[in-house]
Amino acid sequence: MANEKILAKKQEIIDEIKSKVENNATIVLFDYRGITDNDAKDLRRALREAGADYKVYKNTLMARALSDLKIDINDSLVGPSALAYGTDQIAPIKVLSEFAKKNPAVILKVGIVDGEVSDSEKLAQLATIPSRDGLLTMLAGGMIAIAKDLSICLDLYAKQKEEN
Repeated sequence: MANEKILAKKQEIIDEIKSKVENNATIVLFDYRGITDNDAKDLRRALREAGADYKVYKNTLMARALSDLKIDINDSLVGPSALAYGTDQIAPIKVLSEFAKKNPAVILKVGIVDGEVSDSEKLAQLATIPSRDGLLTMLAGGMIAIAKDLSICLDLYAKQKEEN
């Protein structure tokens, strides 16, 4: 029989995992085997700059926490896995995808985006979406273009009325 202190510590870790899943918009499970310590530091730094982070948990504890939350991704909990999380829906996925391009050892397995399970193909699609700031810039550019076109049309219309 397991020691009460060990069971309490495991339950504390399970509660921590559940908290991270519930309080973050995006959770990404990835394989980190083969990355060096310096690569891990670079990845952590890049994630923190994007408002995210990652932590390595035992698969059994992650499986128990996710089953408590009624999330079924147990088939992805094979081999060493790290859990990246962030409040932005896209930022952790983009950072991990960019990092995986430079370090083929990093493999994105599965993600949970806004409570919806996403496989590696869906994560690859989400990684192509521009960041929130990029989308806002594109929106502002589109609005400015409409205002510019409207002002040109009004100016031409005014000049036409002056001639008549």
